Amino acid sequence: MPHYHTLGNIPHKRHTQFRKPDGDLYSEQLFSTEGFSNDYSIMYHIYPPTQIIKTEAQVSVAPTVAEEKMLKHRSFEGFNIKPEKDFLQSRKPVLVNSDCHISLASPQESMKDYFYKNTDADEMIFVHEGKGMLRTMYGELPFDYGDYLVIPRGTIYQVEFASSSNRLFIVESFSPIRYPKKYLSKYGQLLEHSPYCERDIRPPQNLPTFDEKGDYLIKAKKKGMLYGLHYGTHPFDVVGWDGYCYPFAFSIHDFEPITGRVHQPPPVHQTFEAHNFVVCSFCPRLFDYHPQAVPAPYNHSNIDSDEVIYYVDGDFMSRKNVTRGMITLHPSGIPHGPHPGAVQKSIGARETKELAVMVDTFHPLMLTKEALDIENRDYVMSWAE
Repeated sequence: MPHYHTLGNIPHKRHTQFRKPDGDLYSEQLFSTEGFSNDYSIMYHIYPPTQIIKTEAQVSVAPTVAEEKMLKHRSFEGFNIKPEKDFLQSRKPVLVNSDCHISLASPQESMKDYFYKNTDADEMIFVHEGKGMLRTMYGELPFDYGDYLVIPRGTIYQVEFASSSNRLFIVESFSPIRYPKKYLSKYGQLLEHSPYCERDIRPPQNLPTFDEKGDYLIKAKKKGMLYGLHYGTHPFDVVGWDGYCYPFAFSIHDFEPITGRVHQPPPVHQTFEAHNFVVCSFCPRLFDYHPQAVPAPYNHSNIDSDEVIYYVDGDFMSRKNVTRGMITLHPSGIPHGPHPGAVQKSIGARETKELAVMVDTFHPLMLTKEALDIENRDYVMSWAE
């Protein structure tokens, strides 16, 4: 949940008359991802946001599950996902369950001829390579390497890239993505022991208002289908808004690692949470400072969660042969830990430069065809001496 924010012009009281210079009423819209019972924002449009003038036949974009059940460690070369020009076509789901879909994308072109809306899922887009601008009805969010872009479901947006070289790690969540409850006061403020605070959260800035009529295509995803909805007015015709439900950016480089005398467990790296999964950030940090500390992580049993790590940059002391964009999947039911030699090698080391995003899911993940196409098939045997 972001903190309260407002942009543009809004009336003194909600649900009251708010008139344009010509005397007509602005069109008020309440935006919430959980009905009327949780966080929301209120937007004021020049035109009603309901004027559909044409629809297109829907097409399936549901992931194709290739392996539903398995019990072995897996690894995937994320940068082997081939670049594609179109933003939506570039998104390739690799690991999925009923709580979230994890995708990789390498789009080469900005979204110019259409807008996009995911009606089912909040989206967390991690920017591994590239920079640009996320444009929404809430305003603009510039982004760069290392940014998490968190976009509430139902948000209409376009992505503008500065170049054709872009790599994205995307999590679609079928429940709201929030700050971890353990970091929040009972009134919603990020506490002193949180590894980031409100100053690190970047809300939308600027609010270009488009008073335009015409034919504007919004591609909307619902239940694995993509629908083409043509509207008669520009979707970014908002003159002002306020509230708690809006897209925001947070840089992984602003995450402040929590360290200790001995090795700290993965929950200290937690960054976001949703229903049945969490997101963690592994960032450059000093190692443990007990004189007998073992900096490498201890072996641990995955009994009730699948662990996914997306390797971004740096040197990973617990893994061999790590490449940028690699994904490892350590499924629930079997233990995992450092590769042979990693424990002894870590002793005496002062710091790590690793950078990675971890997603722990509490229901098993399934592999798609795209995942099998980029798999390192010998990974399961990499612990053998």
